[in-house]
Amino acid sequence: MAITIADVAARAKVSKTTVSRVLNGKGELDETTAARVRAVIDELGYVPSARAVNLARGRTRVVAMLVPSLTWPWMGEVVQGAVDVLEAEEYGLLLFTCNRGEDSMRQFGAQVAAKSFDGLLVIEPEGTLDYIATLHARGLPMVLIDDRDQQAGRIPSIGTTNHTGAGAAARHLLAIGRHQPLMITGPSQFGCTQQRRDGFAAVYAEAGHPVSEERIMLGDFTFDVGAQAIHRAIAAGVEFDAVFCHNDISAAGAMQALLETGRRIPEDVAVVGFDDIPMAEHTQPPLTTVHQPMREMGEAAARALLAHFEGTPLPNRPTIIPATFTVRSST
Repeated sequence: MAITIADVAARAKVSKTTVSRVLNGKGELDETTAARVRAVIDELGYVPSARAVNLARGRTRVVAMLVPSLTWPWMGEVVQGAVDVLEAEEYGLLLFTCNRGEDSMRQFGAQVAAKSFDGLLVIEPEGTLDYIATLHARGLPMVLIDDRDQQAGRIPSIGTTNHTGAGAAARHLLAIGRHQPLMITGPSQFGCTQQRRDGFAAVYAEAGHPVSEERIMLGDFTFDVGAQAIHRAIAAGVEFDAVFCHNDISAAGAMQALLETGRRIPEDVAVVGFDDIPMAEHTQPPLTTVHQPMREMGEAAARALLAHFEGTPLPNRPTIIPATFTVRSST
């Protein structure tokens, strides 16, 4: 039978509260009594519950992470970045997804109410921003890993440079002589879509080659819609010598459609994506893309939250980690 705190208290002839104070270093204790309790702990081989000790200290040493789904192509990079930081500081991670919609959020809300974790990292599931902001306003420490450029300063956040990343893609395409780009966007409701659209278009406009509306195709970050956008453009007679996609998955779909219709990549059409997910190195040809620092964003969010636990205020403005540009054979 496992040794309990009650067994230690009985052998040392003290209360369980006194044993707890010895374990947690709280309260003023007679040193002779404390030494006797420690000796009994050693004698009996008592190992206190880590959860009980942490709760007694007012901490769980657990951080929660709320994400839309683990199936997103770059999600593993963000989670791994956060886990690397948390595990190094001996914190655990409690992971919540929203795969089951409202049922998932109810389960998450129950854990919030039970104070099962010290703080929260968030990649916002669509439609939950107001709820998350309310939890923050009520005092739950949190950091948003803002992949969509839309939290508007309500919550401490880690973001990247969507606008300048798209601008880098445009400058690269201009440098290799591509003056008629087709742009396949992300969902219109996401802030990052507008940022990427504006950043790309601004560079082309400044160079004297504005991107006409007929060459802007509304997408949704999926492979199939990336391919369909190419077929629609060709069917409509739109001339283009490059494609800029707002993510790598739709870029892969666009590349497949180009090859199916006899276009050579990059000789006839150069293709650029956004994200730099692991798949980007393995498309045919390998995809030139804007690298989102997803692992670094996860690391930075976890560090900010742990620093807050030690007394450092959470940042009151977004922390920005710049995107970079990776050139491969598709351009």
